[in-house]
Amino acid sequence: MKLKASLALAFGLAAGLANAAPTELVIATVNNGHMIEMQKLGKNFEQANPDIKLKWVTLEEGVLRQRVTTDIATKGGQFDVMTIGMYETPIWGKKGWLQELKTDAAYDVDDLLPAMRNGLSVDGKLYAAPFYGESSMLMYRKDLADKVGVTVPDRPTWVQIKDLAAKIHDPKNGVYGICLRGKPGWGDNMAFLSTLVNTYGGQWFDMSWKPQLESKPWNDAITFYVDLLKNYGPPGSSANSFNEILALTNAGKCGMWIDATIAASFVSDPKQSKVADKMAFAQAPTAVTPKGANWLWAWSLAIPAGSKKVDAAQKFVNWATSKEYIQLVGKTNGWAAVPTGTRKSTYANADFQKAAKFAAAEKMAIDSANPNDSTLPKSPYVGVQFAAIPEFQAIGIAVGQQMSSALAGKTSVEAALKAGQTAAEREMKKAGYYK
Repeated sequence: MKLKASLALAFGLAAGLANAAPTELVIATVNNGHMIEMQKLGKNFEQANPDIKLKWVTLEEGVLRQRVTTDIATKGGQFDVMTIGMYETPIWGKKGWLQELKTDAAYDVDDLLPAMRNGLSVDGKLYAAPFYGESSMLMYRKDLADKVGVTVPDRPTWVQIKDLAAKIHDPKNGVYGICLRGKPGWGDNMAFLSTLVNTYGGQWFDMSWKPQLESKPWNDAITFYVDLLKNYGPPGSSANSFNEILALTNAGKCGMWIDATIAASFVSDPKQSKVADKMAFAQAPTAVTPKGANWLWAWSLAIPAGSKKVDAAQKFVNWATSKEYIQLVGKTNGWAAVPTGTRKSTYANADFQKAAKFAAAEKMAIDSANPNDSTLPKSPYVGVQFAAIPEFQAIGIAVGQQMSSALAGKTSVEAALKAGQTAAEREMKKAGYYK
């Protein structure tokens, strides 16, 4: 009897251990193609780690930002892994809201592109791992440029871009010289316009944190932009964002487009684009200075400081941002579909180079973007197309609305910049940056 009892007890303990509930990781992410693919491939992670179960909360970009910001600021603990960007990471890392990431030798942190690693670090410590990264660049119809006898250089100027836009603009035949973002938002029209202002020699704030919207570089940049789109852009540009312009470009209606490098894989994909074989790529245009002419962004995975499941979360973050994950996507979906902009090894891969004709231009753009030195005059903030301070969201939204109004012809450039300056000063004074 004793033997039976002890066997039953031993069996019961073993069964109990076998049936121990797996750790559930709640992952907040954005509803774009690369992340949806990560969810599908998540089963591979679960098979390799049967003690971890993944639960996905997939949200539209604006909603995601709100939810994760509220959760982390209130220590809500809803999420174990968050998808955040290069704007949030340095702010939250500095505040102690994020777990420092621990990577092992197999992860090869030195393989991360320096621009990505630096943009997601605070004082040399990595607080988010890049899932995919991007800069901005010029995507253009080479057939149209050839037709008018223009060779686009690898590093064009805005003057050259305007000249080409004038030559290829043919609205009667449904082709517009250039398409650019106009929809208001700090991460929308202002992401592009900040880079334009940078290259015109401007900045958001001077070293005393005084907003600079009524300065000459801002006036020159915004005047140029409004004239350019008024003369050579599609109608309704003030409502166009990434997705609208992507659709226009894929339909063959945009002669040129300056936007996120991630778009290159879509516009050169014959399944999506009518002009895939006609597209060519170059660096974002420059004006007075090359500084800050092209932005830098990474959608990244981070672990909130208060997480009770750090080890499991760290395991998942390491897997989803690893070389092996990129190989898995390459094998599963083809090398043109891999998340780009994060690792040196991706760009060194012959299969990737063959599949992605934009690879060299994309890597050059990312390598040249420096969030710690993105303006001609010295600036007190980190960031290329944003200033990494909590107040910037509100300022960027207010200014973005004014710029969109100027583009729509509802207000003058001067009046829009004056209103933007007033809004920015109010926010900065309220936050105590200056009196």
